[in-house]
Amino acid sequence: MSHVWGRAPTDLALASDAVHVWRVPLTLPATEVHSLQRLLSPDELDRAARFYFEADRQRFIMARGVLRRILSRYLGLEPQQLRFCYSHYGKPDLAPAAGMRPLRFNLSHSHTLALYAVTCGREVGIDVEYLRTNFAHEEIAARFFSARENTTLQTLPPHLRYAAFFTCWTRKEAYIKAHGEGLSLPLEQFDVSLAPGAPAALLATRHDPLAASRWSLQELQPGPGYVAALAVEGHGWRLACWQWAE
Repeated sequence: MSHVWGRAPTDLALASDAVHVWRVPLTLPATEVHSLQRLLSPDELDRAARFYFEADRQRFIMARGVLRRILSRYLGLEPQQLRFCYSHYGKPDLAPAAGMRPLRFNLSHSHTLALYAVTCGREVGIDVEYLRTNFAHEEIAARFFSARENTTLQTLPPHLRYAAFFTCWTRKEAYIKAHGEGLSLPLEQFDVSLAPGAPAALLATRHDPLAASRWSLQELQPGPGYVAALAVEGHGWRLACWQWAE
């Protein structure tokens, strides 16, 4: 499925049956990075300072600063006013406040690209991966993927397995992040589709046999060299893809 990454309207609205995904390049000029850094909370600045490499530190600042700007557009608040809380497994959420909309969000970044998913009242997870070279994908699949997924992977021609691995990985990560329990939900305990051309789908969930019917997966096309997936609670939602242009 192809996506048009358009510019979001000024009067941005988020209905209960809508899912918005934002694409953001993490290659902003230094002046913009400094502006985003001023929006971060002390704990976010502390997390940024822990990165050993400056490039990683800058990408974290950009990713969190843009997150604040995106959410502020839906809430009508200044970005620096937002307060975050975290689940036992580390999933971020907005700290409860009187009158605030029940936004749910998730973000992922890889290499020089970040994706953000935003919904109203639906749990959501998103994952993007840069297609790295010289990656031991089959060994990692044998360790973390389910038996069904590994069987499907091995039936594919060798030249298709690399992309299929990342297709599977992003779909599994998106579901894990939406589910909100981290790796306490083992990756081999559920199956996703991964064959080229097959629609994104959560096929089986051994941890909860009914869960597969409560979630939907969507393949995303963020750009050349990247693979991405979206997991959303429920069905019948509408997807809109926005390009960050501020």
